[in-house]
This record gives sequence, C-alpha cells and structure tokens, in this order.
Amino acid sequence: MKNKAAKTAQGSVRAAGANAIDTDVLVGGADPHAVDTDVLVVGSGFSGIGAGVRLKQAGIPFLVLEKAGDLGGTWRDNTYPGIAVDITSFTYSFSYEQLPDWSRVFAPGAELKKYADHCAEKYGVREHMRFNAEVESSTFDPAAHVWVTTLKGGDILRSRYLVLATGGLTIPKLPDIEGIESFKGKKIHTARWDHSYNLAGKRVGIIGTGATSVQLVPALAPIVKELHVYQRTPIWILPKPDAEIASAVKLALKFVPGLQWLLRGVTNSITEAVMVLGVINYKKYPQITKFFENICLRHLEKQVKDPVLRAKLTPTYGFGCKRPSFHNDYLQTFNRDNVELVTDGIAMITESSIVTKDGKAREIDVLITATGFKTFEKGNTPPFPVNGLGGKELGTFFDEERYQAYEGISVPKFPNMFIMLGPYAATGASWFQMVENQSHHLVRVITEAKRRGATWAEPKQEAHDRYHGDIMRRMGDTVFFNNNCASANSYYFDRHGDAPFMRPMTYAEVWWHSHFFDLDDYAYRTPAALSPSQPPPHAGEVPKAEGDKRLSATFTEA
Repeated sequence: MKNKAAKTAQGSVRAAGANAIDTDVLVGGADPHAVDTDVLVVGSGFSGIGAGVRLKQAGIPFLVLEKAGDLGGTWRDNTYPGIAVDITSFTYSFSYEQLPDWSRVFAPGAELKKYADHCAEKYGVREHMRFNAEVESSTFDPAAHVWVTTLKGGDILRSRYLVLATGGLTIPKLPDIEGIESFKGKKIHTARWDHSYNLAGKRVGIIGTGATSVQLVPALAPIVKELHVYQRTPIWILPKPDAEIASAVKLALKFVPGLQWLLRGVTNSITEAVMVLGVINYKKYPQITKFFENICLRHLEKQVKDPVLRAKLTPTYGFGCKRPSFHNDYLQTFNRDNVELVTDGIAMITESSIVTKDGKAREIDVLITATGFKTFEKGNTPPFPVNGLGGKELGTFFDEERYQAYEGISVPKFPNMFIMLGPYAATGASWFQMVENQSHHLVRVITEAKRRGATWAEPKQEAHDRYHGDIMRRMGDTVFFNNNCASANSYYFDRHGDAPFMRPMTYAEVWWHSHFFDLDDYAYRTPAALSPSQPPPHAGEVPKAEGDKRLSATFTEA
C-alpha cells in the first residue's frame, strides 16, 4: 500500500503508516454518500475469507480488516500441542476448495492455518486484507446510508455494508478463581501458547476438560513430571476414526472424478447424524442420542478400568448438551501414574499451588487454563460497539433483549449489516457450511439492493419476528431443553438460558433458506439528495429519536 496521508472525519490530516487505511474521503464532504469500499468485512478467519470469496465472485468491492498481523483466526491463534480439527478434514473445508492431500482424516491445526493461507491466496482475498487494523467502533449514518467505522489509532472508514466475521472462538475466557493473579509460576492460556517454554519435567495443572483439553492432555502427559487435570464437567468422548491418509488414497482423490465429493458426502452425513439430527430432533428421535451415548460409554469402559475413575469421567447430562469430542487417547491417559483427575472444586490459587475445596494443595510449576472462549456474551458478539438506529447498540440489544437475528445474519434497526456467526447460525456439521450459506445470503441481499438502485437494506421486523418465532418453537424440540443439560456448563447456552449457538435445522434446510429466502423480507431504500441545512450526523454520533424523524426524508423506498 502506498504511504500517503489519511484524512479523518474531523478533516485533519495525519501520516499513514504501512498498515494504515488508504482513504481520502471526508465524512460530510462534497459527496456525503461516498464510501471507501462497498463492503467492510471485520475478521480474516474462515468466515472473513469465505465472505471475501463470494463478494469477489460477485464483483462487489470489499475490504477485510484484521486486528492481528496475519490471517487465520482460530487456527492462527491456537497452536497448542495436539491441536487438530475435531471433524473430518473432508467435511471441514470449503465445498468449492476440497483438498486431496490432507495428511490425516482429522487434520492437524497447522494444516488448517496453511489451508486458510491457500484459500486467501488462490481466491484473491488476501490482497483485500489490511492487518494490524483493530476496530474501535462502528456506527450507521442514516443520512448517508453508510457505516462509519473507527479504528484504534484514529483511521476512519466509510462503507455501504458491514460484515461482522469476528468468529466465536477468538477471545479467551479466563477462569474467575481467587488468587489466580498471585500465581508466580508459568501461566499459559491454550489460545496463547508459549512455544518457547519447555514443559519437560514440570509439575503442571490444567483447568478445564473441554475439547481443547481433550487434545492437550494426551500430548503433555508423556513429557511432564506431574499432570493434574481439574475437571468441572466431564465430556462425552467418541472413538476417533483417524488415520494417516496413504499416498495412493491422495492420488485417487486427486485424479478419480467425483471421489472427493463422494467421500465428503459420506463424512457430512456421519457428522450430521452425530452433531445435528439427534440434537435438533431429540423429542422425535431420542434414540439417536442414546445410541451415541452408549458408544461413548463403551469407549470409556474399554479405556478406563478403574470404576471410581470411570464414574468421574462419565457425564451426567445428555449427549449433545455440549459439543462432544473424538479422541482415542484422552480417557486412557488418566491411567498413567503421573496423571491425576481432580474433580473437587477449586477454592483458590496461591503463589505456587492450586487448592481444592477439600483443603488439599497441589504444588505446580505451570498453570494452564484450557477454559475456552467467550461466545454469545456481551463483549464478544460483537467484540466492539456497533451502533444502529434509534440509539441501539448491538451488543447491548442482544444482552438485554436476547440473541436473535433474521436467518441468523441480520437484525432490524441495523441496516446494511450482516453477522457471519449470528444468533442461531451455526450448523452442527461444519463451520464451513455456515460460512458458505451466510456468504450466499449477504451477497443475494447486496446484489438485490444494487438491482433496485437501493443503498439501504434492512430486515423487516415482521419477517424477523416470524423467523425468530419459528426458531424458538424448534428449539423446544432440541436436546438442549429435554436432556438434563443444566449440569453441562456448555458454551451453547447464554445468560438468558437460551442456546443461540446452533441453528435447529439440517444442513439441507439451511442451504435452502440461504438460497431461497424471500428477498422482500428486507426493506430497500434509496437516498434522496441531502439538504445543505441538514448535513449528516457526526461519524461517532448515534442519532436520537428526534434525529430519526429529521432524517426520515433522506430516503425513499426502492
């Protein structure tokens, strides 16, 4: 990028560095409707990459902002020992970019980061990315029909549309335990792994037994002196049908027509059966979850012979209440002499130990927090203030009025905005299925708006309410509210007691929705010429109710 001066909304000019945004547009300048780009995508993980691919294919100008110095999202940040995808590589990939050369059926994390780089390069998305560009806030300007996004550092961008592709597993969630800050040994969160630190021969305490810990514990056990694993809630573990993919198989996948699609279809169907069908249709088919519970229990019995230890590792909630995992070594790791499963609650952490509620202190050199991420909670969805119409801020709206969005992607009072991981958006089989469907949805809306000559596209309240009502009715049939999920401590649930992470639909139905939802469920508007006496509001201002009335004449229905 050229090193040039970037003007701010206030009209001042300052030097722009190598990572500054290349813009010369003044808010409230000669053309109040001018934009720096049609679509501003925030986030460069697979959601941002997938949105970029579809936007580029549709010929829609866009820019991707990334607060870090590289792309990749979850697979850039998570590099802990043992990390791998927990569904097959054939399913966990874009349908239009299937690879024949994964090293294993369940690819290691480094290969997913490499895959993200490959997709961004091949589809020309990387050239649209700006790194070290962290968003501070974004506000919709209802006079100009644009989103005004302010970056930390002062740069301001104006875009017609805003796409939040900030992911759901990006902000680490630290445990709220008395004394944790006083610990003087080495502290590591799994999402910020320190590869320079040598764990060999150390006494290690791991807090958490979710999907991350399932992969980490077997990787660390052989090298550390002691490993104390602190479990609040056990996790359902399925046998992992993993294997190295032979060269002959890779060649066949590359050269035999249709073989990759056939294999993907098989793995998609299996994953959908495990992760989706029994979960969303629990009331109708409770036997599906019971079938997988029995598989997990047999797997546990084979791996752990001590009945007391086995009881501690047996979940008391139903299969599907929280995301299950696959592993062949996790459970049997607790048979090792240097590994201890601790199920007494943690009372406090001292300078050198973890003290449980029974009063026992275990001295450790290293404290590892495998406590996951913030998901559907204020401060993460979205991770910065997003200001819409009538003084509404998106995070506050979700927090106070429950997580809800039309088709899991757009919200009334927030025109021209799309959320890749919106409420009830994730499909259980694969993140990529969600990304492709959400990307298709937003491109359909933007294309339709352009066809109508509109610069404002907002989901109608009636359409939103109808859709959300259907979602809530469906949720009543899911495992989340019918299978003793209260003890699961699952990130699927929010503070309202809702489970807004997963969409209660099969993949086929989600695909149909994204391709054939009624485009008239959106209201489209075109801007009228602004009166010189009625300039657009300041970029950082959220219009008040009376302002909305004043601005009501600045658009017409398309």
